[in-house]
Amino acid sequence: KTPVGFDVSVWEFFWPLTAGATLVVARPDGHRDPGYLAEVIRTERVTVAHFIPSMMQVFLLEPAARMCVSLRAVFASGEALSPELRDAFLRDLNV
Repeated sequence: KTPVGFDVSVWEFFWPLTAGATLVVARPDGHRDPGYLAEVIRTERVTVAHFIPSMMQVFLLEPAARMCVSLRAVFASGEALSPELRDAFLRDLNV
C-alpha cells in the first residue's frame, strides 16, 4: 500500500518476494481508503501489513477492519505508536 516513490516501499516490495511470499499491491491511492484496504486484506488473505500509526487509527475505525482475520503480523513505523493504539489494534483485530 505504500506508494512506490516512498523509501519504505523498498522493504515492503522486496521482503515478501525474498521470503517466497506473494506481494499484494493496492490500487493507486488505495492506501488512503481504509474500507478498500480492509477489503483487499480480507479477499487476498493478507498476513503481514505495515501502517503508519495515524493510518492505523483510521483503519481501526473502519467496521470492515474486524474481518481482517488473516493478519498475523502488523508493523508500525514513521510516527510514534502509542501504547493505547497498539493495545486497541491488538484487541480489536486479534493480531
